[in-house]
Amino acid sequence: MNLLQKAVSVLARSVGLADPRLNEILGSIDSSSGERVTPTTALGISAVWGCVSLLAGTIASLPLMVYRRQGGIQTVAYDHPLYRLLHESPNYDQTAMDFWEFIGASLELQGDGIARIERSGDRVIALHPPVPPEIVDRRRLSSGDIGYRWSLDGKSWDLRQRDVLHVRGFGGNPLGGLSTLAFARQSLGLAMAIERAAGETFRNGIRPSGVYQTATKMTPDQRVEIEEHLAKRHAGAINAGRPMVLGFDLKWEQLTINPNDAQMIESRSFSVEEICRFFGVPPFMVGSTEKVTSWGTGLEQQTLGFVKFTLRRRLRRIEQALAKQLLTPRDRLDGVSIEFNLEGLLRGDSQSRGSFYQTGLQNGWRTINEVRALENLPPVPGGDVPRMQSQNVPITDAPSIGDIDQPQLGDEE
Repeated sequence: MNLLQKAVSVLARSVGLADPRLNEILGSIDSSSGERVTPTTALGISAVWGCVSLLAGTIASLPLMVYRRQGGIQTVAYDHPLYRLLHESPNYDQTAMDFWEFIGASLELQGDGIARIERSGDRVIALHPPVPPEIVDRRRLSSGDIGYRWSLDGKSWDLRQRDVLHVRGFGGNPLGGLSTLAFARQSLGLAMAIERAAGETFRNGIRPSGVYQTATKMTPDQRVEIEEHLAKRHAGAINAGRPMVLGFDLKWEQLTINPNDAQMIESRSFSVEEICRFFGVPPFMVGSTEKVTSWGTGLEQQTLGFVKFTLRRRLRRIEQALAKQLLTPRDRLDGVSIEFNLEGLLRGDSQSRGSFYQTGLQNGWRTINEVRALENLPPVPGGDVPRMQSQNVPITDAPSIGDIDQPQLGDEE
């Protein structure tokens, strides 16, 4: 076995023969179309950029809250050390938005979000900037623990599971989730090939909107004069609609799109739908409005469908990974939990919110100050007392039919 074969063997054992990182290391072609699919090249596809930025940005924009439940009452644990880290700034360099957007993008593209945890005793004091999952070697140790090893910016890290926040994506195993890029490489490669072919066509091909025909023989100078005259007086948006005077018995013939170009346009539309299917995003949310969504007609219904069928499972993965890695046994006994607050995302229009608040106030499960807080208004005196309508009494306390004061048979009116 020569040196190259030994190197390939070592790489295969460390990352796995089926791991897409092996293709990246060896520089092989990822897709049958001949296009290499990497996070950078994939994000050059508008549909991929739209899906990843939508999912990662939406997740990152949601407030990540630390709650404490005591006596059946759940309140925000502002005094808990994790609140500031998760809600405001996980480390010196990043805001919470920056941190979770990187984690979200890594999950969507490569199936994993990985960051180093820094502790002081049992207390978590920082979540360091996420590292690209493709540089992290993950392995099962003889002790049963999971080891993480990577090198970045001249430093090497060899950590155990306790010191790593690892959010796993769809499928996979404890060592990592499934990479969307790996499983979608054929569709992504095809989309990239179509984009390249379209660019080559417009760069090298001739694409006039129409031709002038005449039976009159023209000299080369006359051809040039006519072309310059038409370009000067009729080209560009400012000359749109300007009447055209034709000489030399010229006749204008509009050119229609040829079948090959039409098929290319159709293929590009199909690629958008394919890519959206891999990410679980309805095409209308990334600007493709050719087909009607089945998630309802109003923005509120469409947003609710997006949260239920696309976002919810991603949020739960992050919440459970955080609870597993960051909460101590004492935190669990104290009823501490970590959850995303979806209130802002699910807010409807003013009329819908007004009806919702009215129902809560009338039935006693919302107070006036709770409603005012949701609308970013200051509290008012007496606004923390639940209220309900006087007619909403237990049926056992309602007056019987015989007790109702109404005219009886034979009574004088």
